[in-house]
Amino acid sequence: MRLIGLTGGIATGKSTVSRRLAERGFPIIDADVVAREVVAKGQPALDEIARRFPGVVAADGTLDRKALGARIFGDPAERAALNAITHPRIRQAVLEKSIALAEAGTPVAIYDSPLLIENRLHEGLHGVILVVAPPEVQRARLMARDGLSAPEADARIAAQLSLAEKRPFATWLVDNGGSLEATLAQVDALASALRLEGP
Repeated sequence: MRLIGLTGGIATGKSTVSRRLAERGFPIIDADVVAREVVAKGQPALDEIARRFPGVVAADGTLDRKALGARIFGDPAERAALNAITHPRIRQAVLEKSIALAEAGTPVAIYDSPLLIENRLHEGLHGVILVVAPPEVQRARLMARDGLSAPEADARIAAQLSLAEKRPFATWLVDNGGSLEATLAQVDALASALRLEGP
């Protein structure tokens, strides 16, 4: 099975591309979904997080994401401590999902991860789809979507590896700076190419 990475910058429209690929029949392994699964109630990672970050588990036994976010935002050491707990488990869960898809005879699957390049998850994949959009489009979308000011939106964009830094790792580019129709047409063409390239 070929496992293709899908990534992009914040507010470039990666979710739109992921949804379209799913509509076109490609199984999606979503890193954000997996990340939530590994810290679900009853999972070993949640117990470890509770010990390392007291006060971030709510009364109902679930992770208080807001409380945890407040602890790690702006503190690289705390964020690294959280990543040390979650990342190995996320990698293992993704591997298990990939094996299950391969054993089911899936020819191509998509691994959707916002931090694919940053966490070097692209290494060992069969290619990377990078979703791009101009910075001014990212800013406008972030401001509209999250109610941010322009400086706040710029800070979120700057906190990630830039699209220019990600481009050298891309096998395919999807330009989502224009209309939705134009983006979907690019994704449909890419879907056809992925099928034709074979296992």
